[in-house]
Amino acid sequence: MTTKFFDRLSNDLTQLLEDPTDYNVTIEIGEAPNNQIFKVHSYILQSRSPYFKNKFNETPFNDDHIKVLTMPNSNISIGMFNVIIKYIYGGTISLEKLENSTIFDLVIASNELELDELVEYLQTYLVNNHASWLGLKFTQIYRTSYQVKNLEIIRDFYNDIIAKYPNTIFESENFHSLPEDALISILKHDDLQLEEGKIWEYLIKWGKVKNSALPTNFDKWTSDNFLTLKETLKGCLPHIRYFSFSNEDVVEKLFPYQQILEPKLFHDINSKIIIPNKQIASIVLPPRNILKLPIRNTRIPLLSSLITSEHELEISSWIDKKETPYIENNPYEFQLLVRGSRDGFDVKTIYNICDKVANTVIILKVEGTGEILGGYNPLEWENNNLLKKTQDSLIFSLKTANQKNSILSRVVRNFDCAIYNYPKNSDLSFDVALCLIGNLKTEKRCYCMVSASYLKPIRSDKFISKFSRFSIVSKEASFSVEECEVFKILPN
Repeated sequence: MTTKFFDRLSNDLTQLLEDPTDYNVTIEIGEAPNNQIFKVHSYILQSRSPYFKNKFNETPFNDDHIKVLTMPNSNISIGMFNVIIKYIYGGTISLEKLENSTIFDLVIASNELELDELVEYLQTYLVNNHASWLGLKFTQIYRTSYQVKNLEIIRDFYNDIIAKYPNTIFESENFHSLPEDALISILKHDDLQLEEGKIWEYLIKWGKVKNSALPTNFDKWTSDNFLTLKETLKGCLPHIRYFSFSNEDVVEKLFPYQQILEPKLFHDINSKIIIPNKQIASIVLPPRNILKLPIRNTRIPLLSSLITSEHELEISSWIDKKETPYIENNPYEFQLLVRGSRDGFDVKTIYNICDKVANTVIILKVEGTGEILGGYNPLEWENNNLLKKTQDSLIFSLKTANQKNSILSRVVRNFDCAIYNYPKNSDLSFDVALCLIGNLKTEKRCYCMVSASYLKPIRSDKFISKFSRFSIVSKEASFSVEECEVFKILPN
């Protein structure tokens, strides 16, 4: 039996980095006067990184028996290199205090230094913990995933989203700049949720944009024009499911472009229309597995700029009244209905968009404090003034960089007053425990009070008003929001 003392080994090597006895390499990161010199040991770095092994072989010792390595053209910052060098020496990394954008930059830097283990870990971390942020950065990072090798985990994450929600890319203004290998990867998906005729239309448009000299008037196309388009699409054409086209699409969409298809293939397509059971020589790819997703699913399920996947799991566990939070396999999908910066911040806007919609979660980022507050309403919001009774609503304050733990407060009494549904007064509230009034961004009329209905306050004492709904709310207790979002909670 072999016993492994990795913790002590990691600590000892990290100490060697902090007190670099007998170092024989210096690495300069950045440019003077804002540069930093790292004193390191060649044997450790070259055993951990093929990149450094090659660099050290190319770099001679100076008169002091030190190899001097500079990285002036690298995109690796001093902060990033600090994280990476600690990983190289001690095999440890801490990401909790890092911005998502910094973590992604670390992926690129680690890839440059050929640290495959770290590249895989960081990608997995982002996909599992910050899928919503990846969704917001869709176009930028998706393109990068094809420009930089070894980003398969992030690339597959995006391709799975595209397969389920194809409009995220096909209707994007950046679709025509999509690299060919990215487009081919999408076309290979058996579960791409688009009819084949529509896929063909997008493919033709993509090919035309790649050849701006092609005539805009299709009637003026020559054989050379079709040959140019065929050459551009040659890598994509084998992945189209030609025998899944409707007869109407064959006539209206394929027939005009028959010159870019092999004659035998086009003959077989027509033969299948006339004699469906006829044996043909062309390869017949299986039809795509179209799930008949409702229209609401044309967007990425969670595109929040306020909450993470971890928050999403926590809220879902509260809705299901679980003692411990879900850590994976969320039973719910969070469908974005309202975003203040997109749809407007007035409470009446929420009522208009969410009229007759039940099972919603409202998320707010408080101006000035960065708090993330919210509430869950299992009942329908309605464009009628009324109190609504429920025993299942809840409000909360989520864990953030400035708040160590989330706070949950369920409705526990006075259930008849659990929900204030008052659109005419621009009032949307959970009793007095969380009150949203007017324009959430400009009016600063929102507040939290001690409530007879909800178990406990979700803000600290200095931000809580202790009087009734009809009392004057203190300046400290009133707040506006930086952003607000409303999600419909759907079974996954």
